[in-house]
Amino acid sequence: MNREKGLLEIERTRIIAIVRGVEEQHMAFVADALLQGGVTVMEITLNTPGALTMITQLQEKLGDQMYIGAGTVLDLDDAKRAIAAGAAFIVTPNTDEEVIRFAHSQQIPIFPGALTPTEIVKAWKAGATAVKVFPSASLGLTYIKELMGPLSHIPMMAVGGVTEENIHEFLQIGCYGLGIGGSLINLPQIQAGNYAWITNKASRLLAASKG
Repeated sequence: MNREKGLLEIERTRIIAIVRGVEEQHMAFVADALLQGGVTVMEITLNTPGALTMITQLQEKLGDQMYIGAGTVLDLDDAKRAIAAGAAFIVTPNTDEEVIRFAHSQQIPIFPGALTPTEIVKAWKAGATAVKVFPSASLGLTYIKELMGPLSHIPMMAVGGVTEENIHEFLQIGCYGLGIGGSLINLPQIQAGNYAWITNKASRLLAASKG
């Protein structure tokens, strides 16, 4: 999936599935389950063993149907390895202007993590596609809403604490996208082979996002 189509998928669904700690034997099934549930954007975190290989494999299998990126990209070396493996976008937990500028120069969408107004503005000026407010679970809706007052020109993503009960609220305040990890990518269910649980959860999140 190319950049333009992938970004349109984020704008359509607003959900990025954060896939962390999933074993290689389960990964293709997890991706299929997300797709069946209507979630077409996923990031595989680089602290997942075998992440780069799985990114490459999924791009070959589902790259025309899903927008597949790399998360937990900590530095320039990580970014280069992720892009070489086929990551269509980059997500970081931190504000590293070198990484942001590199991804921007390669025309790879990047969603860097930032918490304070200073970090958010720096990330945006360096070339962020949107800024991931992280960790947002601890500070919640009110904090992000306050940030959007003076920084309304910067698209922001919330990561952490997004549930079926509050997903519509996050979107109502103007979040560009929502990163959802453990509440969607349930490792015990995956290890039990219950991939239908993920499909069901994904479809419920999408339905709840529409209010």
